Amino acid sequence: MPERVVGRMISAKRRNQGLRATVAAIVFACSTLAVCAGLSIAQKEERRHEIDRLEDAWRSAVLSSNTKALDALLADDYMAITPSGTIQTKDDTLQGFRTGRFHIASLTVSDRKVRFYGTTAVVTSLAEMQGSAAGNPVSGSFRYTRVYVRNAQGQWKIVSFEASQISDSEPHKR
Repeated sequence: MPERVVGRMISAKRRNQGLRATVAAIVFACSTLAVCAGLSIAQKEERRHEIDRLEDAWRSAVLSSNTKALDALLADDYMAITPSGTIQTKDDTLQGFRTGRFHIASLTVSDRKVRFYGTTAVVTSLAEMQGSAAGNPVSGSFRYTRVYVRNAQGQWKIVSFEASQISDSEPHKR
């Protein structure tokens, strides 16, 4: 076959793959929106209240180092990125609270925003915290993102968490 014909066939194949990927993305986006769009205002509010209750349960669990409650909240494949950039698994997190390596003495959460994407909830908040990690004092203002996914049993589980410390020179934007 002449090179021009082969080149056109490859280009057509790539366009078709790109078109298929675009169509798949649109179908996924529409189905995700349909899940949320099909909910009544009351159902949307109930979802929001569910996540608010889970956030309050998480706060209570970390303040009391309640590893049983934390274990129930965290997905098995949970992954956290700490303000220092280290990665923690579910086991790392539970072990840290179990041994006292992580201790949170006070935690005030504000500016909570909850957004839904199908069976995923993304929470962003501002936290004022005092505590310790590995024997070193930790305190200050932090912005965090926590991601919940509703599993096949209909339970919301925390799958991801990331926190960043706000420097003292930065104003708190609320």
